[in-house]
Amino acid sequence: MKKTFNKLPENVKLAISCISGLIVVAIIYNPLIPLLLNYPPGSINNSFQVEVNHFYYNTQYFSMAVVVLTVIFILFLFLFKRVNKLSEIENLEDSVRLQKTIKTCFNYPLLIFLVTLILPAILLVVLWLVLRQELSLVIKLSFIFSSMLTLMALFAYSITKAFFQKILNKIGIKDSTYGIRVNVRTTLMLQFYSLLLFTVLFSFLILYSQITQEKGESLFDYYKQAIESSDLSKANSVDDAYNLLGGIEFKSGSDSVFILNDDGTVYKSKDELSEFFIKYIFEYENTYDGHAYDYYAVPTQGAFIRYNIDGSEYILGIKYSVFSNDVISSVVPLYILLFVINAIFTYYVARTLRNNIKVVSTNLSNISKNSETYINHRLSVVSNDEIGDLTIAFNKIQEMNKNNIEQIRSSQDLIVEKERLASLGQMIGGIAHNLKTPIMSIAGAAEALSDLANEYHDSVGNQEVTTEDHYEIAKDMHEWIEKTRTHLAYMSDVITAIKGQAVAFSNQATDVFTLEDILRQVDILMKHELNNALITLNTYIVIPPTTTIKGNINSLVQVINNIISNAIQAYEGKQNENIDLSIHGEDGKIIIEIRDYAGGLPENVKEKIFKEMVTTKGKGGTGLGLFMSYSNIRAHFNGKITFETKEGEGTAFSIEIPQ
Repeated sequence: MKKTFNKLPENVKLAISCISGLIVVAIIYNPLIPLLLNYPPGSINNSFQVEVNHFYYNTQYFSMAVVVLTVIFILFLFLFKRVNKLSEIENLEDSVRLQKTIKTCFNYPLLIFLVTLILPAILLVVLWLVLRQELSLVIKLSFIFSSMLTLMALFAYSITKAFFQKILNKIGIKDSTYGIRVNVRTTLMLQFYSLLLFTVLFSFLILYSQITQEKGESLFDYYKQAIESSDLSKANSVDDAYNLLGGIEFKSGSDSVFILNDDGTVYKSKDELSEFFIKYIFEYENTYDGHAYDYYAVPTQGAFIRYNIDGSEYILGIKYSVFSNDVISSVVPLYILLFVINAIFTYYVARTLRNNIKVVSTNLSNISKNSETYINHRLSVVSNDEIGDLTIAFNKIQEMNKNNIEQIRSSQDLIVEKERLASLGQMIGGIAHNLKTPIMSIAGAAEALSDLANEYHDSVGNQEVTTEDHYEIAKDMHEWIEKTRTHLAYMSDVITAIKGQAVAFSNQATDVFTLEDILRQVDILMKHELNNALITLNTYIVIPPTTTIKGNINSLVQVINNIISNAIQAYEGKQNENIDLSIHGEDGKIIIEIRDYAGGLPENVKEKIFKEMVTTKGKGGTGLGLFMSYSNIRAHFNGKITFETKEGEGTAFSIEIPQ
């Protein structure tokens, strides 16, 4: 059975769960309604009822219940139709669809509560207005069905709330809520008021039913004794008997005398007697000692005796009303007063609970915003309950947060310094290689110039050395001097670039620079690492190289170099590979893209990148590279870094900077 149930669509399972609760409520109310409405004893689920009403009470009740529950079930199926898609929440990538799903989970329990409570109530009000029943019956039926609907609504709310909370737990919302905002106070009041309403209505029904029953018994005893005490022996005719009974003191102006013939016809009566009332008299004449009842839930009863007048049998009795406006006017205000008092008290309790929870949630929210003011703040424990436990837990978390922040602050300088040294160490290796060649060339030039100087020295006074020879020596010296100047200029560029990177952490001056400036520094700083790895950096620029950017050039170069360095390491020693560096414009932004073809990022890295200090270099990495790069681009250029990666292909990082 359970396996079959689990295979059903989600909306069917949820509708069945709700309807099962409503069925339980309907079954409970089946025997209660005759008691609460004071149905005549012995008048339901037997041949007498079939004769006067054509149907058994159970047949009528459960037929109506089946119709109503079927309508509600179909309505639930329609309302829960969207629930079928919620089983796909693990694959929800569309943020709009995900938000709709979350809104459904938050809104539906409240929607189902209101639909279950209000819609059937409206239908019942319309039905009673059309049928125009007696006031007492309308009041009783209103109270009965209101209490029933309230209980059903609470049950449906509990079922749907639990169902959708499981879905919300699977989704795992961490930072926001959606849908109709219902605070704790409103939620508690909604449920407490509903439960209070059910309690008030149900207790009133029981009280009113008991009062009605006792009043009916009291009036029956009074009128039965009055009839038997009447001196009917003085009556020479049926009319005389009618007049004698009319002399009894009536308790209500609606009470009256009636006389029935032995065949069930009305001999004389001021008021019209219902067919049910007459049949009940003859059916249960000897069962209830002359106590008669009118139609179901009609507050009319009778006391009668069988009496022989002039050789013929007659039913002599008094019909009386057991409904009293005095009961309503005295009891209803009391219940209204009790309801108001309880409602005020419930509101106060709900508001206090909400305020206590709000204090904790507000402080947690302030902490999440890194508020220095609240990190040292502690809450006072004002209750010895779960709220008090929550406050104590909050204070402990505050203390832990404070300690953790102090530890982080004390160690973050060391971590950043380690990353600086690692970056500088990497750059120094490039410097050594980049400067080695020009230094050796300058040394060679110096040696050559020394030889030329010696040669020129020896030629002085030598008659064999011609003027052309002197020009040739001077020409060679100029060539070596020019080569030296070229190498010195290159070394100056390298030193300038390195100096800029060395002070990039402390010097965040804003300047205007061109794309050419960026590419030149990247080429100088990354040449050694690229040559050493035998990897080619292909540069593509589709906008003018003279395009300017405002910001800190050293920070931007450091970010580009870091991404290129990561791309080199992603090849894991493979040689003769390519890295593409392209620069283009789009929607008022300059986009610098670095693309490798090393196979893509691992799934665990892809989820954490830019959010945490994550590294794929093992103990050799700090994980600060991309984390700090992302922060630099946002802080110094008001830009952002994004990435695309495909398993087995490669990864592309895009730096977007407003132009």
